[in-house]
Amino acid sequence: MRLAVLGDIHGNLPALEAVLKEIERLSPDQLLVSGDVVDGGPDSALCWERVKSLGCPIIRGNHERYVFDYGTPQADPVFATEQFAPLHYTVENLSAAQRAELAALPLMWASADWPGLLVVHASQRSDADSIWPHTPSEMIDPMFSKPAPKLIVRSHNHFCSTRQWRGRRIVTTGSVGLPLDGQPRAQFCVLTKGSARTHAVRVEHRSVAYDVGATLRRCQETGYAARAGVLGRMFMREIATGAPQVVPFLRHFHSRLKETPALTLTQAEEEYRRL
Repeated sequence: MRLAVLGDIHGNLPALEAVLKEIERLSPDQLLVSGDVVDGGPDSALCWERVKSLGCPIIRGNHERYVFDYGTPQADPVFATEQFAPLHYTVENLSAAQRAELAALPLMWASADWPGLLVVHASQRSDADSIWPHTPSEMIDPMFSKPAPKLIVRSHNHFCSTRQWRGRRIVTTGSVGLPLDGQPRAQFCVLTKGSARTHAVRVEHRSVAYDVGATLRRCQETGYAARAGVLGRMFMREIATGAPQVVPFLRHFHSRLKETPALTLTQAEEEYRRL
């Protein structure tokens, strides 16, 4: 019995279609989407409708929360700033009904067909927890219930990894639309369950090539490149390179703000490109 898990699509429709074509070839018994379908790339609405058409379980990621929180009292005030221009573009391109659908998504998935398995976006505690191969076990402990499931599958960090934690296994799927390991290939994972007696699960990380140029052209055609500003250009660089750009740029920007409080995002972008 096989389960395909894909997440972190981030509005990248060509990457999503490439993964779905490969999944169709693999013909798993079940498909699950582990969050962050929207925001980051140019085609959030199309990606959301495509994912809904699959009829599979979908769980909520932090970027879904950003979208449905935007403009409400619970939204982080920073969401209204120029730094979040890609989010503004995403919200403008999703209907009120679509935003409500995102808000209604569950935070996790478990099934009697897969005993001992829990799928989350980041952790049970939060949709924004990071877990890396080097994260101390003591930092992971409060992220999950006790006793924790034997196998945890998550996304969020845009890197493929498998690690042990307190006798448990934590699998990070990688990203369909914004992989950050230096390879601009759409990533997902496949779980294969053994016999009913052992419930052993084999995990395979997979990636497929997709038309990166098509996504970058969509950024221009849809108006994303113009509307999403400096951070949109950073997301476009991530699409093109498969390497981190957004977080390193924001670290540079906020570090420089301590020295030069009037520094603009555009000025920081010019500095960052010279580094």
